[in-house]
Amino acid sequence: MHRSGLLRENAELYAMMLPTLIIIFLFCYIPIYGILIAFQDYSPGMPFFSFTQDIKWVGLKHFKRFISGPFFGRIMTNTISLSFLNLLFGFWPPILFALLLNEVRSVRFKKFTQTASYLPYFISAVVVAGMVLSFVKTDGLVNNIIALFGESRKSLNTEPKAFPVIYTITNIWKSFGFNSILYLSAITGIDPSLYESAYLDGATRWQSMWHITLPGIKPTISIMLIMAVGSLLSSNTDLILLLYSPATYPTADVIGTYVYRLGIEGGQFSYTTAIGLLSTVINFLMVFASNKASDKIAGYSLW
Repeated sequence: MHRSGLLRENAELYAMMLPTLIIIFLFCYIPIYGILIAFQDYSPGMPFFSFTQDIKWVGLKHFKRFISGPFFGRIMTNTISLSFLNLLFGFWPPILFALLLNEVRSVRFKKFTQTASYLPYFISAVVVAGMVLSFVKTDGLVNNIIALFGESRKSLNTEPKAFPVIYTITNIWKSFGFNSILYLSAITGIDPSLYESAYLDGATRWQSMWHITLPGIKPTISIMLIMAVGSLLSSNTDLILLLYSPATYPTADVIGTYVYRLGIEGGQFSYTTAIGLLSTVINFLMVFASNKASDKIAGYSLW
């Protein structure tokens, strides 16, 4: 078919895609121009690029300042450790939940469970953080349970060692149900005749799950794992900002919160832009490496 014919035939689809493409272009591609200030001593009102002497180019000064700074080790350690905990304990619950939910035969119970598991995702992070902080304070629910076992009460919201646990559990609870949608969608694409053949051969439901359902969603799991590994330097900054306090900085301060304090609150735009660019480059390299590893080990990759 001629190209103009294809355009006319799919005009409605292109019209539906257009608003999303415009938003992506406006908010994802145009701002890329701003990374130039990572190599400048930028002040508000100065141009990002000019052939005059208005711009103070400083090369890699801000990158070196961050890497050699006193907080580099703490920030990188916290960012990687919190993301790794979320990957270790948060990656498989949506998969397990989707597998178990697919085996539920009661349609009413299945819909109720799905709705209940999706709801936390749509609750505002501010509300969730407020609930969690009220649970872990000295007279909160968690401490009430601890006191029942004869232990002394602790202000867990100001305890550095407790923050990684609180953050990880909160993050998993809020997102696992919604994240399972992708795996449930992949399961629906599996050929039903495979289950019928397995049933005729005497396979149990657990055997069908292990040998048919799980291999059937293996490509989706591989792609999601690549994306998760590639975002190890991108913690849930919004949630951390709402949960942490200066008392928990030793284990809670990550790249995102550090950039927020120095960039948004401190006005150090060039310095924080350099930090963001550095973390983005590292994330890209991790995506590239994990994609290559997945292609060799599992045979599935993003490209």
